[in-house]
Amino acid sequence: MIIDNIKNLNLYSFSNPGIIRAFDFIMKSDIENLIDGRYDIDGDNVYALVNTYETKLPEACFLEAHKKYVDVQFVAKGKELLGYMPFNGQKVYKVYDPEKDFMLFDEEPSFIKFTENMFAILFPADLHMPGINSRECGNVRKVVVKVRV
Repeated sequence: MIIDNIKNLNLYSFSNPGIIRAFDFIMKSDIENLIDGRYDIDGDNVYALVNTYETKLPEACFLEAHKKYVDVQFVAKGKELLGYMPFNGQKVYKVYDPEKDFMLFDEEPSFIKFTENMFAILFPADLHMPGINSRECGNVRKVVVKVRV
């Protein structure tokens, strides 16, 4: 996992063209005025999901992981906690669904404050629990760009 403020993006160099396209979409889009939904960047190889939602309690959530896609997440508005744990043979709670590209784990992650203008790159070995509230529910506007690996 990589997590940082978008103002520090120039400190990173990416060789994966999908990740480059993901950040190009994030930096050039008027995210505040986009309608929630899917935006194709390169068909099913790279696409963005724009979503506005209320954060949830961690007890109501599970860690998730993907096999086919890297998540490039960007918080455009609001704040949440992002649960994280590297995959290290943890027992699967819900088996992998290849159609939805996710599986679930019932483990207790470490939490990172994930606030406005921050991005995270979550690789297939990164178990993650997004959308968690910090003491009170809050409204979050986020872009998740899915990059096929």
